Amino acid sequence: MKSNTLKNPLFWTDGYKLCHPEQHIEGTEWIYETWTPRKSRLEGVSHAVMYGLQGALQELTENFDENFFSQPIENIVKDYEELQHDVFGKTNKTFANNPDVSRIKALHKLGYLPIKVKGLKEGTFVPVGGGDEQTPHQRKGVPMFTIENTRDEEFWLPGHLETPLSSMIWLPMTAATIADKYKRIFDKYAQETSDTPERSFLQGGDFSMRGMASPEAALRVSGGHLTSFGVSATIGARNYLKDYYDAPGDVIAYTPSTEHSVMCSYGEGENELEAFRHMMTNVYPDGNFTIVSDSYDFWNVIDNVLPQLREEVLSRDGKVIIRPDSGDPVKILCGDPESEDETVRKGLVQRLAEIFGSTMNKKGYLDLDPHIGAVYGDSITPERAEMICTQLKEKGFATTNVALGIGSYTYQYNTRDTLGFALKATAEIIDGEFQMLQKRPKTDDGGFKTSQKGMVAVVQRENDLELVDELTPEQEANYPGNMFEEIYENGKLKRFQSFTEIRQRVAEESKRVYGEKEV
Repeated sequence: MKSNTLKNPLFWTDGYKLCHPEQHIEGTEWIYETWTPRKSRLEGVSHAVMYGLQGALQELTENFDENFFSQPIENIVKDYEELQHDVFGKTNKTFANNPDVSRIKALHKLGYLPIKVKGLKEGTFVPVGGGDEQTPHQRKGVPMFTIENTRDEEFWLPGHLETPLSSMIWLPMTAATIADKYKRIFDKYAQETSDTPERSFLQGGDFSMRGMASPEAALRVSGGHLTSFGVSATIGARNYLKDYYDAPGDVIAYTPSTEHSVMCSYGEGENELEAFRHMMTNVYPDGNFTIVSDSYDFWNVIDNVLPQLREEVLSRDGKVIIRPDSGDPVKILCGDPESEDETVRKGLVQRLAEIFGSTMNKKGYLDLDPHIGAVYGDSITPERAEMICTQLKEKGFATTNVALGIGSYTYQYNTRDTLGFALKATAEIIDGEFQMLQKRPKTDDGGFKTSQKGMVAVVQRENDLELVDELTPEQEANYPGNMFEEIYENGKLKRFQSFTEIRQRVAEESKRVYGEKEV
């Protein structure tokens, strides 16, 4: 019979967390920790987006309720004792053979997580610390939230939960931050070239799920993406966001699409022509749909297949969206001026305009006929998105003619250090005596690992957020203008934000922080 270790969130932690309760000074009653983005390694990103904590706290609570508090204590204890014995048996037999399960029993008997979490509103843009030009105080960064225990017996719990909380929130926060960068690119060019710049909300699609570490990670990342966009192929994120953020049912838009296995099954040559015709006349006689077009010879499809289907495309009530996903996306969409082939020099968008027609909008740029469109869903980066928009504009096309699929290279090719996220203890109480803590490694290059000190507040000054630290409990409780609010206490959410509210705040905050700055 399998143990409950995999499901039990008590074991979702680093091994050394099991050792820490005994290591703390006897009489420790309370530990207070802050979560902070300490350093940006993303070009053009000075602020991190606060997002994902509300979902993570609910996920964590549900898992503790189902897989810890609701399980027989004898099973929990047996798993815990066996784990400590086996994991530490070869390195420290004294510790391995003497597990202290009293605190586990006490927590289980309590029946809820005795912690308090305070923080900023989700959707808030938070200054990242660690900049070389910043003062030592600024390099500490601005915290997003704090966590503390509410009962003396569970002083060890904030530190124990550091690992699962970190693993659940750094990635959606990073994704939301990167999504905003993409959105600023699309917004900038849409405002310049399109009569319908609001369509930039649909220009970035989340195509990242298959490259994520787990389905759960994909749902959280998709939520981060959707704080700035309306399109995601990770359709399970709809239910995640409905459950944990009261999102509307149409929080995700997605268009029916073929894939290579479908298109290859029809074969090449005339069969490929008939496959396209079948899709747009029989499978999807109306409405929008996307058809992957480079299973064989993409430029043959553009020059020979699509022209034969011109009347079928233009007579449909809906849009046929052509999707290449091989090669250099900039050259495929915008053209390769060095190619000897005329079509390749022109690129997809220009050829679609030639085949199906286009109209000049009020800003002087060409919009493709509304029955045809283009999406590219591979190898997209912010730099390539910028290049695509720039070159389309230079060629005289509205940038909203194309959509881009943003994949796992963007959202998975990151680490917790991409924005330097960390949860660090900054205050404690021992035998009723409050004391401030601060980590400040002398060997740290640049000082970005120096933590805050004492309790903290976050205030708004000169149109940005600022850290106030070295506070006592009394000072923190009454600090004027403190933007931290109670989010969670003793197993219950104290503040709930809807996804609609968070999206609106992200849009407002992006303008506040970045305004008209170059992306």
